[in-house]
Amino acid sequence: MEIYLDNAATTALDPEVIEAILPFLTTHYANPSSAHGAGRRVKETVDRARHTVAQLLGASPDEIYFTAGATEGINLALSGAIQAYDLNHVITSRIEHKAVLQTLRRHERDGDTETSFVKLDERGNVDLYHLENLLRANPRTLIALMHGNNEIGNVTDIQAIGVLARRYNAVFFTDTTQTMGKVRFDLEEADIDFLVGSAHKFHGPKGVGFVYINKKHQLKPLIYGGGQERGQRGGTENVVGIVGLAKALEVSYRNLETNQNKISKLKQYLVSKLAISGIGGICYNGESKSSENSVANVLSVSFPCLSTGSIVTKLDQVGIAGSGGSACSGGAASHVIQALATEPDKENVRFSFSKFNTFEELDHVVDAIVGIYESDPAVATGKAWKKIASWA
Repeated sequence: MEIYLDNAATTALDPEVIEAILPFLTTHYANPSSAHGAGRRVKETVDRARHTVAQLLGASPDEIYFTAGATEGINLALSGAIQAYDLNHVITSRIEHKAVLQTLRRHERDGDTETSFVKLDERGNVDLYHLENLLRANPRTLIALMHGNNEIGNVTDIQAIGVLARRYNAVFFTDTTQTMGKVRFDLEEADIDFLVGSAHKFHGPKGVGFVYINKKHQLKPLIYGGGQERGQRGGTENVVGIVGLAKALEVSYRNLETNQNKISKLKQYLVSKLAISGIGGICYNGESKSSENSVANVLSVSFPCLSTGSIVTKLDQVGIAGSGGSACSGGAASHVIQALATEPDKENVRFSFSKFNTFEELDHVVDAIVGIYESDPAVATGKAWKKIASWA
């Protein structure tokens, strides 16, 4: 039995997405930049996909630019804004995705910008009071703060940050890779200058994403070529990916409340099962346990260390896919976990869910985890864990 609980990394294609993209793998394969009829018809399909994404997000079609994924969109938005507006100061956090942190680090290394890190509380939440102080001291800055964290699930109040950005004439970029397709956006009302999404996080294909660029901005492109994406991103469009992205977002929005309610129940079910599993010393990273303050599909769990190896590896050996990092054997925890006030010498495991997961799968996962601890030699001496309840 294989159980996939790594949906924050990537998701399975929705059947409706597969159906939508098949004709563009077989029949409608023309280049959308071609002037002949076949090319024009494919170009019309790309335009319809752009309109679909824009309509769902409350944006204009001319504010949506298709990319090869969120990483490219992040680079385009951050580097493009820094260069286009000669911004020399950036405010970010230490728990952003590496695509953000490494892009900003490169600009700082090149002497383009200086970076300030907003304070986080012990659970990884942004200190809005400190953010305002940083903005007051550094007007006309670039804010780069994510909406939903990919490791600990924390949801940041981007509405409040947008208000501060307007107050201090800042430019606001937010990484919505983990929340796109899981919450509803109304960009017509939001104080957001740039955001990104990636199709494979919401049951679309890999290798395609988009960047929203508010129409008041014009960025310098990263990729030059044939003038595609209105000169913002050269290169022949990934038509299959674009069609799949638009369909995946459409399906996600159509069933958003129902699916997110189910996924939230899956997360709380796993929490409740772990609570009665008999494994002591379990705790949760960031806000991931919360139903209100985290994305529904992410649960970051800290387990007591085993003496015989990694929990993630042992789960993988029995067909259960999760992700994580361990400080148990001298390894380094992720930069996100290191930024939090977490207990040392724990193994951090991220379980991330989708609409395709079931409660029965989670029963099997907890049984597997209990079996792993029961078979660990350290259990006999009480070094790894403490049995606090029966799991019968």
